[in-house]
Amino acid sequence: MDGDRVNEYATKFLKQESEIQSLSAELEGLKNPQRSSPSCRLDELREENSRLQYRLNILKRSLQDEPPHCGTAMMNINQRLQEIFGRAIRASCPELDSPPLSVTPNQQAKFGDYQCNSAMAMAQLLKAKGLKVNPREIAEKIIQNIPENELIQKTEIAGPGFINIHLKRSFVSRLLSNLLVNGVQPPPLASKKRVVVDFSSPNIAKEMHVGHLRSTIIGESMCRLFEFLGYDVLRLNHVGDWGTQFGMLIAHLQDKFPNYLAVSPPIGDLQAFYKESKKRFDEEDDFKKRAYQCVVRLQSKEPDFIKAWNLICDVSRKEFQKVYDCLDVHIIERGESFYQDLMTEVVKEFDDKGLTEMDEGRKIVFAPGQPIPLTVVKSDGGYTYDTSDLAALRQRIFDEKADIIIYVTDSGQGPHFQLVFAAAKMIGWYDPQVTRVEHAGFGVVLGEDKKKFKTRSGDTVRLMDLLDEGLKRSMDKLREKERDKVLTPEELTKAQRSVAFGCIKYADLSHNRINDYVFSFDKMLDDRGNTAAYLLYALTRIRSIARLANVDEATLRKAAQSVEVLLDHDKEWKLGKCILRFPEILQKILDDLLLHPLCDYLYELATTFTEFYDSCYCVEKDRHTGNEPPPRRTSHVIPQWCVPA
Repeated sequence: MDGDRVNEYATKFLKQESEIQSLSAELEGLKNPQRSSPSCRLDELREENSRLQYRLNILKRSLQDEPPHCGTAMMNINQRLQEIFGRAIRASCPELDSPPLSVTPNQQAKFGDYQCNSAMAMAQLLKAKGLKVNPREIAEKIIQNIPENELIQKTEIAGPGFINIHLKRSFVSRLLSNLLVNGVQPPPLASKKRVVVDFSSPNIAKEMHVGHLRSTIIGESMCRLFEFLGYDVLRLNHVGDWGTQFGMLIAHLQDKFPNYLAVSPPIGDLQAFYKESKKRFDEEDDFKKRAYQCVVRLQSKEPDFIKAWNLICDVSRKEFQKVYDCLDVHIIERGESFYQDLMTEVVKEFDDKGLTEMDEGRKIVFAPGQPIPLTVVKSDGGYTYDTSDLAALRQRIFDEKADIIIYVTDSGQGPHFQLVFAAAKMIGWYDPQVTRVEHAGFGVVLGEDKKKFKTRSGDTVRLMDLLDEGLKRSMDKLREKERDKVLTPEELTKAQRSVAFGCIKYADLSHNRINDYVFSFDKMLDDRGNTAAYLLYALTRIRSIARLANVDEATLRKAAQSVEVLLDHDKEWKLGKCILRFPEILQKILDDLLLHPLCDYLYELATTFTEFYDSCYCVEKDRHTGNEPPPRRTSHVIPQWCVPA
């Protein structure tokens, strides 16, 4: 349904609400007529009162039963059921101020499609109030108070008080038709929010390693999720490009690489130089003093030092970009150097509000409920990561006007961000009820020996080496499947990259990000189980149906406007319901920022489709001619186009 129709429904709702209020007021007046009214007029008023009450009830029922309209967007069935059962629960148990509401998909189809599990929890709350009520009695009351609606066929009480919910097949069919006609559309947003996602964050003068893999993949995937849902997304790469380490490195280059003002060493040499400079800094007092002098001259923005620094940054960026090109990541660099001037303002603001105190030469900030303080100024007058992150958060709230700010780093940094967020709340920069600020932490990458992923020599694995190995293994897999015999060289290269990088991404995302993750090329390239390789195979099968049936997407979309999607077979019904759970999954991962439920859902969708495909053939070759006839049933072909790709 188009936007005009949506506006028409909105206007209708507002008009009905207004009329209901007017009629209620009028009825109130009619129930209390003035004492001076003649008796004949009183009879007329009573008759009119009866008619008005009838109209009022109709309007109330119409407003109650009108389903929330989402235009062309997919309906969140679980959310709609929660609205219906929430109303029924409140009506059945007014004694509870905030009665529990639990509606979930039913894992066993024979018991219904969804299940409401609120009755048992409600019984416990009532018991605490001194009221002993059997949960089944509560469940019966809930069912009695369910308003008329468009999606529930029937309900049943099972066990101690579970309410099994059966959906109307005609309702599911209509939603599938709408999905096919309009495509996979996200739920409508109440308002377009600004989202800032801080992820990847390598260090200048160092190569990206396996430790950056998860942040880059998870952060980019979160950004794509928010963009799909219609948010305004800003990807930020908070690189380490400032501080004492650059004074150390420049001082060392002055000794070991005299041409440092004309050209930077390549990234591999830079990393080696950095390690050497760190060793000298720890062991040589004279070098340490010279390194500090270089830091001061860099922070004072002396031209030669800024030039050397820029050359180092440019070489590093080119190496980072190789990784981002492989993983299809587009990100804006905004490193620690960007926030240098802002850090002075941050410290001044904390000082002006009396929130800092001195501790052995340091300037620290204690935030409520936090066991340790933030150090905003070191004893030598320099700033810290605490100061930098406070400045970054302040800039994102006030300058970027972000509604949601997410930091995607390893879980070990969680305590640090809790300190920063607590200090930002204390100073009044944001209200958690208005602005969502969250650390999305993740576990480390492990080798197949369940130990931290390292090379045989014990060094950290370079990320480009890992990606190159993925390319090699995916090509081996394609040749093993003899795809090189049917694909052109260009197609084979494209397939190689899709398989390699798709499998690496999916293997990460399919695991709960909070847990450590075992990296295994063998598992991620396996075409069995919940892997990208299996999903690519399933998608190929899905797309082949349209080719075999010799119908294109436009034809099917047109057919869906007049042909009902039949759901007679159990596998059709199962697939249809599975497809329509997509908005529920989106809402879940939006709420908790855990992406693996989406991978679990896609795997379930692929396996459910395979069951459907095996039981409800869409096309079948003629045994004698080998030709493909028209689809055996148009509505069999339709569901495969509904599957979110």
